[in-house]
This record gives sequence, structure tokens and C-alpha cells, in this order.
Amino acid sequence: MSRTIEIDNTVTVGNLAELVDVPVTQIISELFKSGVLATVNERIDFDTATIVLQELELDVELKKRSSDNLNSPASRKKNPSTGEARPPVVAMMGHVDHGKTSLLDYICKASTASEEAGGITQHISAYQVKRKDRMITFLDTPGHEAFAAIREHGAKLTDLVVIVIAADDGIKPQTLEAIRFANQAGVKILVAINKIDKEGANVERIYQQLSDQNILVEKWGGDTVAVEVSAKTGVGVDDLLDMILLVSDVEELKAEVDVPATGLIIEAHLEKGRGSVAIALVESGYLKKGDYIVAGAVYAKIRNLENTLGGDIEKAGPSTPVLITGFKSLPDFGDTFEVVKSEKQARQRSEEVSRDRKLSGQSLNISSSELIRIIDRKNEINELNVIVKADVQGSLTAVLDSIKTLETSDVAVKLVGSGIGNITERDEHLAATSGALIYGFNVNVSTSIRQLANRDNVSVRTFKIIYELIDDVKKEMIEIIPPEIVKDDIGRLIVRGIFKIGKNEVICGGEVTKGKLVVGSRARLVRDDVEVADMEVSKLQQGPQEVKEVLEGNMCGVSFATDSRVEVQEGDKLEFYTVKVVKKQL
Repeated sequence: MSRTIEIDNTVTVGNLAELVDVPVTQIISELFKSGVLATVNERIDFDTATIVLQELELDVELKKRSSDNLNSPASRKKNPSTGEARPPVVAMMGHVDHGKTSLLDYICKASTASEEAGGITQHISAYQVKRKDRMITFLDTPGHEAFAAIREHGAKLTDLVVIVIAADDGIKPQTLEAIRFANQAGVKILVAINKIDKEGANVERIYQQLSDQNILVEKWGGDTVAVEVSAKTGVGVDDLLDMILLVSDVEELKAEVDVPATGLIIEAHLEKGRGSVAIALVESGYLKKGDYIVAGAVYAKIRNLENTLGGDIEKAGPSTPVLITGFKSLPDFGDTFEVVKSEKQARQRSEEVSRDRKLSGQSLNISSSELIRIIDRKNEINELNVIVKADVQGSLTAVLDSIKTLETSDVAVKLVGSGIGNITERDEHLAATSGALIYGFNVNVSTSIRQLANRDNVSVRTFKIIYELIDDVKKEMIEIIPPEIVKDDIGRLIVRGIFKIGKNEVICGGEVTKGKLVVGSRARLVRDDVEVADMEVSKLQQGPQEVKEVLEGNMCGVSFATDSRVEVQEGDKLEFYTVKVVKKQL
């Protein structure tokens, strides 16, 4: 009789292996066969996990854990039975131009206490407002990627999604996408029908469109709250806030506070004079100034801790958005953070994550200039040196034949040595001098050989299942395949004037005749159909303002960073392109 195991929408590879009681290498191997290169700490979705277990022919049935099951690990973290009450975390989502940001702006200005009045830091993507002496945290999601990262976070920090729909426009593609994200995350949906005071507003049509998406509002006998509002006049805004608090009361939201602070990085950027700045949402515990925190592959000693109004604070509790400075470099958007005891521990944790990401191919932080300097290795064969020992000749032949089938035009396996019997001191010395990996199949390794291998940094790996050995060889081969550089043409400019030619900089102006120009891209200088130089775009300017991109049909100025003096002439063509690294697979 098969076992039934409940999991959330996503599960880490390591946790899945523990739940079904199989070695994690088997899960990783099966994922690899399906083209998924995953580490033990990576999350996979429910469908992928189901397929993996089917391929392994395990007598286990997976079942999605109900979103309201308070015994689930995710629910315990989000809403523990112990702890203190916390503010609700609300994500504002909707179609472009439906007034989502305008509504949030009105809420923030109208709900902020008079003593706290002031300009809200515009780049911050989370806000806290007060309603009836209670706090509500809003997440502004200018792109749905932001919410996707939050919903993938195991703690499901978002408690409620407010879908903003314009009464005069109706449901649009981004509205449908927002609804889909909210349903996948298993969080409550509240609908804010905005622009009810605008000509052409038709609220009943919105109700009908929502019912077509299986969302029935209360006025039509359903259980979804819909509030009619105007971000322009403020009509209905208080009702919207009251309904958010009512939903929060039903959920009885709580968080642990007597634990080291944890949370999520929801934004990160560089600021002149302050360096790396992160916007974070605290999930549990109290985050304090001076704490050491780890966020993904970077760490910080918190130098400044600020609220969403830019005011200094000493500590921040659960569901509180904060601005943090003190990071050594920018954390990644969507990374979780945690407080640790010391700088040494913070550094070690961040280095471990950095290594894991490099191994899984997630971290290829190479600038465009560095990419251009990578040597073209299309005709170069990279070799993985191995020594293979097996218990019998038939096994050895099977292993060697299987390894040979893995070779590609990019990478080959060089057999330094092979033989029958246990791994010997001679094998270890040969591996040390040739830089080879030692693979053993159904053989033993003595303690003395292990000690020698540790001393000489020789990797000795033994297996009893052949496909696990082959999969390990595959993984090593992938690591030495050079990444492929892909160049994507994005735009073209005709040079109409030269403003400056210096030792390390060229400034010229002209008209964008195709596509768009983007800061950080590269450009080929072409004259009479011949490429003269290749340069990196350091700055774009339209009129007196510096911009990030310039679209076709506009005039602009372009500054290039160069390694040596480059001569640019009127009438030259500048072909702009971006470069990226694509990790090859076997």
C-alpha cells in the first residue's frame, strides 16, 4: 500500500529526499536526467516532485498541503500558534494604468500620522500605514516578478492580495496574471475597483468578468470582498483598509519574536554616499541596528536601519519593511535573510551560498567587458581527467563505455588510469600528479588512502550504482564546459557630431535609427561596412538629462568607456548589442 505525503507548492530537493527516505543523490540524478541541474537546497514545484518520484518508481503518493492547514511548516512560520500579533502584509497588484500606484499613494498620505508626515521615499517598494491604531504593510509590485519571488519564499510573507481593476477598463492580461499568481500562492484575494468616478465606469461588468474567472464577489453571493474606490477622491479607501483589517482578524496573524530575525530582501540598489542599500521585510524576530545578517551570498553589519519614511529606527519587528545599509555588496532580489551571532559566521554562511550558486550555475556575475575578453574555445576540447577502478572487468568495461558516451565537442573524459581491485596508493599518487578524480565502482578505500587523498586534495568517490557514478561524471564535465557568449543586437545610431575624444572616453551624438540604446550595452563602431572598434556604453543623455535607454527616432548623446584612443567620425554607424553567458549542458 502506497504512502501519502503532504508537501507545499514547492519543496527543497533535500527535504523531498528526507520525506520519501531515499538518498538525495537519487533525487538529484533523476532531475539531472530530466535536464534540471539542482542542488540539495534548491526548490522544485509540486509537479516536478511528482514526476521524479514516478520515475524512481517509489511507492509514494504526493498530495498538496492545503493552504489553510495550520500544521504545515509554511503555515507554522507564517501563523504560529505562539507569538505576537503582527500587521498583515498586503501585495497590491493589477494591470498597468489601472491606478494601483495612485491608490497606494493616496493610502500612504491619508493614513500616515501627522507627526510622521513627509515625502515617502519613492524607490522603496514597501510601506506601512496606520488605520485605527493598527498597522498595515503594503507591498507595491511594479512587476509581477516581485510577487513571484515572494510567493516562492517558503514563509509566504504575503497574507492578502489586493487586485486593482479600473472600472472603466475591466479585466486585462496583467489582471489575469495577478489573479493566477495569488491563487498559486494560496493567499486571500480582495478586489479594489478603482476609478468609479470616471466616465464609462461599469462596476457590474467587472463583477461579471470576475465571475468568469471563478471569483464571485459578495454582492453576487460569493465570498470575495470587492470594494469600490477612487484613488483620486479617496472614496471607499477607508472601507478598503477596514476590510483588510477584518480579513487579518479572521486569519489571526502572528509571528515568533523571541528568535533571531529572518525575512526577505524585496529590493536592492546602490546609493551615492551610502553604497549597497537593501529594502527588507522582517518575517520573525526583531531586526536591530548593529546586527550581523546574511542575505544569500552577501552579508552585512547593519549600519543604518530606517523606516519607509526615511527615519532612523533602532529595531523592526515582524511584517515591518525597513531600509538597511552596511552590505558588502548588493544582495539578490528575493533572497531570504537571517541574523547570525558574529561577522565570522556571517562571512562563512555567505561564502557557502556563493559556492553553492556557482556549482548550480546560478551565479555568473560577469561584466560585459569581461565577457568580451573570454577566449573563444569552440575548437578547444576541455578534458576531465579520471582514474576508474572496479571490482570486475565486466563492471570496469561497462563504466568506461558509459563514460565515453558522454563526450561532446566541448568536453571529453581523459582516462588517466584504470584497473580491477581496490584503490591503491599508486592510484592516489597518479591522481595527485595528473589532477584526476578517482572513481571506484564496488571497491573499497582504506583509511590510509583516504588520509593521503585528503593531504593531496585528491577527490576519491565510490559508488555501488552505475548511473550515480555516471551522473557524477556528467556534473563534473558540465563544470568545465566554457560558457557560451550570446550577442543580441538591440539598436543602431548614426553619428552626427563628435563632442570629445579623450584617452579613456569618447562622447558623440546622433540619431537612433533602429531599436533602442541601453546603458551598459556594447557597441561596434562600423565605417564603410568594416568594424573599427568595440566599446562599452557608460552613459546616455537626452537633452540635459541622463537616461537609462533611448528609443528609435530620438537624438541623444553617448559616452563610451575605451581602453585606448578611438577615432569616431561623423557618419559612422554604432551597432549596439548586449552580451550574456549561457551555461551549456551535456
